[in-house]
Amino acid sequence: MSTKPGENFEVRQTSSTEDYHPDRSKSIPLAPPRQRLVGDIIALYSCQPTVERVKRYTPDCVYDDQFVYANDRYKMAGQWFALPKLFKESKNEGYEIVKNDRDLIQFKNEQSWTFKIIPKTATINALVSLSLDPDTVDSDFIQVKYHKDQANDKDYSHEGFGFSFKKWQADNVMKYMDSPEVEEFKADEKAGKEDVRRYGSGTEEGNAPKKAF
Repeated sequence: MSTKPGENFEVRQTSSTEDYHPDRSKSIPLAPPRQRLVGDIIALYSCQPTVERVKRYTPDCVYDDQFVYANDRYKMAGQWFALPKLFKESKNEGYEIVKNDRDLIQFKNEQSWTFKIIPKTATINALVSLSLDPDTVDSDFIQVKYHKDQANDKDYSHEGFGFSFKKWQADNVMKYMDSPEVEEFKADEKAGKEDVRRYGSGTEEGNAPKKAF
């Protein structure tokens, strides 16, 4: 595992469009180890968590989306294993690989979420960025250092009440779960990590250069 904590691997970007609808015909092909990684990530999104799939992340990983900022694998495990308790179903409607660099895989993802309590389905299109662990990037089991999920054109500022809430949520969910699978990762709460990097805004002024996807 790389000695640098996950915070060092964040990709910053402001998109030139909010359209993250995937076009499978344009998807960039991946080598088998990378395809297996993406397959495991899609399975996690689809409410199919396993210990082995959560091990796709390094102990000091960061997960960053609209609702969650989890900065170690124990917190991350709590999030993935909580999904089946919240959603009746999560179905992947398709994805498109848009970038396949040595240290970064990005794909447009469409996921339909059906809630358990409310019989309603919400379909969300997002840009997923997987920053890869340098020490495993050439192995058969590639791991992720920073997982970012953006559902609109702006990046995250990591400031304000909204961020405080999503960090608090990630810091506490796993504490209230009766899950032996999650507890397998408890030692990871001691993984090396750095302070949250704050940017003032999620725009180009907040160190999020504009990119086309």
